[in-house]
Amino acid sequence: MKNDKKRANVTIFDVAKEAQVSKSTVSLVLTKSEKVSDKSKAKVLHAIEKLGYVYNREAAALRSKRTNLVALVMNDLTCPLCAQLAVELEKQVYTLGMVPMLVSTNECIERQQQAVQAFKEYNVSAFIMIPAKGTSRQWLDNLYDSGFLVITIMREIAFAKAPSILPDNKKGAHLATSHLIEVGARHIAALGEQDCFEYQAKLAGFQSALTSHHVKHQATVIDVQNNRRAGKKAFKQLIETHRNIDAVMCFSDFIAYGVVDTMREIGLSPGRDIKVIGFNDFADSQFMTPSLSSVKIDINEICRRTCQTLSEQLSGTTPAATTIVDVTLQLRDSSQICEIGV
Repeated sequence: MKNDKKRANVTIFDVAKEAQVSKSTVSLVLTKSEKVSDKSKAKVLHAIEKLGYVYNREAAALRSKRTNLVALVMNDLTCPLCAQLAVELEKQVYTLGMVPMLVSTNECIERQQQAVQAFKEYNVSAFIMIPAKGTSRQWLDNLYDSGFLVITIMREIAFAKAPSILPDNKKGAHLATSHLIEVGARHIAALGEQDCFEYQAKLAGFQSALTSHHVKHQATVIDVQNNRRAGKKAFKQLIETHRNIDAVMCFSDFIAYGVVDTMREIGLSPGRDIKVIGFNDFADSQFMTPSLSSVKIDINEICRRTCQTLSEQLSGTTPAATTIVDVTLQLRDSSQICEIGV
């Protein structure tokens, strides 16, 4: 009888301490997960046997029961692309028989943590997230290891455990830059925010296009915040120091809007004097004067693949670690107007 009481007092924390592993590792072993190494599994099982720990599966099942709620944690609903994603995700999550709960973090880590904690208390089934800037792999992995289904979209946290659904940013930048070269541009500048998750992929696509077309002029790459005002300022500085620039590849439509504004202010004709291409193809881009060429991200396909991944997770199937969704180039006047007399 004394021995039974001792066993009842042994907790999962005692097992973790004895095995010198985390509580989440013990939980994974108890639920027969394949995500634990054989070495860690052996240490946990040895600690369980030594301490006499008894796993109450019935109580565990009750604790882990999930609702039909899906948390949509968006980074910035003032961004047109993010807003479109939220609307389409809501539609497609409902088709799975689940109910979406939407929140915007405004790129704030603290707000993201608060929102996720609140959703955990509601015992949501899954998190679909555009991670805020500064999100760490450890934090995301801890959420994943705690038993929640987690999917990141648009932004990938390198080497994190949660699956990611991403647009092909490298291909988009490659296509856009190649087009500029094919219409005669040779002195091309790239404007983008280095602090953005997708910056390196877009930069790689920009550089690969220059290489594949044997453009020997050294590329001008400028770090600029992702907004219209920053685009205006960056282009003013660019044209003062690089007067031979004949095309600008912008890593965002917001930046491209600023570039076009400044070109008009200083008497240049966008598309004729200097060609411009944006990225994301916001709805307003086609109504500008001249209309803005841009890389289009297929929002519907991003959301469809996300919900497909969620369905796989719900059924116990392991989804692809990374899903890349194709992009297309929308060509308009800002990159296609020929020089006068040509």
